[in-house]
Amino acid sequence: MPFVPNTSDDEKEMLAAIGVSDFDELLRAFPESVRLKTPLNLPGPLSEFEVLSELQEMSSANSSADRCVTFQGAGAYDHFIPSVVPTVIGRSEFATAYTPFQPEVSQGTLQAMYEYQSMICALTGMDVANASMYDCGSALGEACLLAAAHTGRREILLAGKVNPLYVEIIRTYGDGQGLQVHAVPPEDGGAGTAAVQGALSANTAAVVLQQPNFFGIIEEVGAIAAAAHAAGTLVIMAVDPISLAILKTPAEQGADVVVAEGQSLGIPLSMGGPYLGVFAAKKELIRRMPGRMSGMTNDVDGRRGFVMALQTREQHIRREKATSNICTNEGLMMLAATVYLSLMGPIGLKEVASLSLQKSHYLARQLSALPGFRVKHSRPFFKEFLLETKIPASQIIDQCSERGILPGVDVSSLDPAEEGLLIAVTEKRTRSELDRFVDALRAL
Repeated sequence: MPFVPNTSDDEKEMLAAIGVSDFDELLRAFPESVRLKTPLNLPGPLSEFEVLSELQEMSSANSSADRCVTFQGAGAYDHFIPSVVPTVIGRSEFATAYTPFQPEVSQGTLQAMYEYQSMICALTGMDVANASMYDCGSALGEACLLAAAHTGRREILLAGKVNPLYVEIIRTYGDGQGLQVHAVPPEDGGAGTAAVQGALSANTAAVVLQQPNFFGIIEEVGAIAAAAHAAGTLVIMAVDPISLAILKTPAEQGADVVVAEGQSLGIPLSMGGPYLGVFAAKKELIRRMPGRMSGMTNDVDGRRGFVMALQTREQHIRREKATSNICTNEGLMMLAATVYLSLMGPIGLKEVASLSLQKSHYLARQLSALPGFRVKHSRPFFKEFLLETKIPASQIIDQCSERGILPGVDVSSLDPAEEGLLIAVTEKRTRSELDRFVDALRAL
């Protein structure tokens, strides 16, 4: 192994320190039958150039948003990322930084955390935000644990249509804590107020709504939130942060806890992440919140400074009594979102949301005019909609991919009980790209 610089003398010294005479004696605890007697059957070494060429050839078989026109969504979206974002987060003082336990040497990181938290509170209308979770799914799982701990109840209600992948994570988080997770079936793709109200019980810790929901539908949250609060139940909302530029804030809609997938805020599409879990809540829930938080204070000389706040909630101090076992989280992705939001500002973010709204509705109208295609639900939607198709969605995806179009997500791949093509449209899509997609489906 050329990258392990141990000489024969080094090996002898280590073996002697362990108390064995040679490497075979070190392995004597393992039966002879499982020991490798001959060298591994591996090909010869390659140069750096050869390795890069082979990997590039393998990756060329993949489709991506850089090579195709993409209408995929279901939680991850192809929004424009200003070049300043990767430039800032690529700076070594940010890219190599670790948890800022020593505030006197971490003021830059702590200030970035504080500014991010302030922006999230402004977007959501919540009182307090943490400095990130792993993704929206993990944030939702933690929110459900918070609700159960706060209320002393053990039931979680899923209202309307929540992303099936998020539901799996909620069930995984809840299983170890003895939580019961129940779904209230959607009505015309969204949450039904009467159905949710009828499902509430004295054991319901939280009602979880996605806004817009998995089908892109804008939910009527107000009445559901009022019913939940009357029953002593918390309301957890999973939101699209881009939509908050044009919709009422979650606070105005009655949310107690707000989570979001922050990938839309300057983070590129990537299989497996890293993404960004947004988490915000009302002030009275602050001591049950998971994750890092930065606070602003004054030092002994009266100068403004930033510190890690309320650390006694966390596992490095409370261990098994902590509010969460999350440790290092998504600080660099949090910084990307901070830079993105700073660059866009309220006007820019509203333009991104408005363009996504307008373009998605234009595409929905054009596709619905084609024989054999129709938007499945009649409720208002934001930038995503479910299209009923005359042929299987998987077949549409295969044929459109050959034309350089990623037409959406086959919802049956995430929820076998559903059928159709889930289509997302962002501000990046041009009129010619939208029309090209329509022409591709017309030709099927």
